[in-house]
Amino acid sequence: MVETRFIVYPEGDTREIDHALRVNDLVDLNGGPLAPPLPTARMIVYRVWKITTAADRHDQSVSYHLEQVTRPELDGLCARGG
Repeated sequence: MVETRFIVYPEGDTREIDHALRVNDLVDLNGGPLAPPLPTARMIVYRVWKITTAADRHDQSVSYHLEQVTRPELDGLCARGG
């Protein structure tokens, strides 16, 4: 079975990625994993809030639904508060 992974942005756009994520993982615009402390609060960061799976006989599609992290949350995730 072939597994395809996608990130789903809040606006509904999708992008294929080549790695698995988990709920509450932080990612950048391209779906790359981020780990606190972040270097700055002046970046766009998303959080995985839901994972859905669709399968048929030959393939499985995993969708990682993202929500944008707010500026106050980002300030708390930064090494120096912004």
